[in-house]
Amino acid sequence: MIRPAIPADEPALVRLQSHLPEPSPGLLASALDVTALTPATALVSIEDGTSSGVPGSDAPVGYLLAVPGDGTVYVAELVVAPDHRREGRARALLAACAESAPDESPSLTVTVAPDNGAARALYEACGFEEGRRLPDFFDDGPAVRYRRD
Repeated sequence: MIRPAIPADEPALVRLQSHLPEPSPGLLASALDVTALTPATALVSIEDGTSSGVPGSDAPVGYLLAVPGDGTVYVAELVVAPDHRREGRARALLAACAESAPDESPSLTVTVAPDNGAARALYEACGFEEGRRLPDFFDDGPAVRYRRD
């Protein structure tokens, strides 16, 4: 199940964020701060209780951090806990993000490291098209921009 992130999710999301090579802790914090004047939003994929053994558990096991701008919604971060990968959670997060995108920003844009084959395969399978390469986008090298209209 996908739902908007709430401030109580922060500890779990910070743990998930540790799986990212270049996280944006400030952006995540602002998306969770109900008093912040930011367009950033976070969606979470939660356990259904069957894998944790806790009925009704709503512990986040993945999240997507999005920022609208320039006619698109930028997917700034997308991560799923390693033991919950290959369950369709990233696809569901991307679909929910697209569904909730403002009318003036109907497309999704994401950047990914060229050597991240799993992420690139996911985006291509979800209808994203490879765009231009961005040299020096990440601290440790280039990125490839993907977009889905």
